[in-house]
Amino acid sequence: MNKLFKMAFAAFVFLSANAAFGQMEKTVEVGGAPMYPSKNIVENAVNSADHTTLVAAVKAAGLVETLQGAGPFTVFAPDNAAFAKLPAGTVETLLKPENKAQLQAVLTYHVVAGKMGSKEIAAAIKAGNGKATLTTVQGGTITAWMKGKDLYITDANGGQSKVTIADVWQSNGVIHSVDTVVLPKM
Repeated sequence: MNKLFKMAFAAFVFLSANAAFGQMEKTVEVGGAPMYPSKNIVENAVNSADHTTLVAAVKAAGLVETLQGAGPFTVFAPDNAAFAKLPAGTVETLLKPENKAQLQAVLTYHVVAGKMGSKEIAAAIKAGNGKATLTTVQGGTITAWMKGKDLYITDANGGQSKVTIADVWQSNGVIHSVDTVVLPKM
């Protein structure tokens, strides 16, 4: 009985410590769910009710494993409303298996290698006299700039997207939620 009690007590202490650690993590709520810095980009994104379209697209593009990798990555993550702004049928067309390469290009255009929080991006913008050119994993560039305290990105076609939630730290990078899908030259 004493051995059983000790094992139960040890399990309780272990579970309590894990629960306390989870509560100590500085989280940001996105899409109604806490985003834990100890989890990777995919582990957090799947819990956001505001990013279900992005998660479906990442799965269809075969990028789950990549975004679970060590990175680090800076992801400008379009929310569901951003995808809804695209012309009718665009998302459905991109999700078809025959359009996987195009979908991969669109999604990786939202990713920059490295871990750039809003402070680092703002410093790059200041150093660039009001603009910072960021090279995406897709190979194209996006331009970061600020209007007041708001951070924006502009794509190769002149399309603009506002960062609505910045600095959602992940174990393998950082996510900045954006309100518009940016598109590479195709």
